[in-house]
Amino acid sequence: MSSSLGVTLMVAGWLLGATACSAKAVAVPAPVFDAARSATSGRQTAVVAGGCFWGVQAVFAHVKGVIIATSGYAGGSAKTADYETVSAGDTGHAESVQIVYDPSQITYGELLRIFFSVAHDPTQLNRQGPDEGPQYRSSIFYSNQEQKKIAEGYISQLDAAKVFRHRIVTKVVPLEAFYPAEAYHQNYAALHPDQPYIMFNDAPKVEHLKQAFPELYMGK
Repeated sequence: MSSSLGVTLMVAGWLLGATACSAKAVAVPAPVFDAARSATSGRQTAVVAGGCFWGVQAVFAHVKGVIIATSGYAGGSAKTADYETVSAGDTGHAESVQIVYDPSQITYGELLRIFFSVAHDPTQLNRQGPDEGPQYRSSIFYSNQEQKKIAEGYISQLDAAKVFRHRIVTKVVPLEAFYPAEAYHQNYAALHPDQPYIMFNDAPKVEHLKQAFPELYMGK
């Protein structure tokens, strides 16, 4: 394959994948069951996976109450937690984002609402936009029983309300460990705003966050 043809095909893939990403955010209701807003500041952690971690991280980096969002890997072992190995698709890892947030400013359920509405399409199985493979699956990695109950309850709520045209395929699984990705993956969308992949697939997600959740959007 010539280099020019390869670039053409890649851009075409990005454009095709951008069709879903560029559509309007899906309006999803707030979860019926959620954690109570804390009366005091603190730090809690959520881990989610929804396709390439660049876009998911970019969304949560702009959410009020989020202290830091880190791209990384979850679902596999420490020895395979590197980008090249994970990209093979057989490590058990999913490209994931660890969200450290202040529970006095935002709840776990509110984070999941953003996850389902603007961060990714939860009805795509083992893929997201132009990216295919189990490493791009939709997952919620819970660290306690309250998170498990909120996540499972919210998925059931959204499916029952037929919010999406197809059933949600997001898996709710226990978090064994989270491994931060390589430094060059951190804040990738913010550092490379003119890259075609970011322009077509990830920038629209941040814009959708701003439009759908103006009260939670934090500009940078």
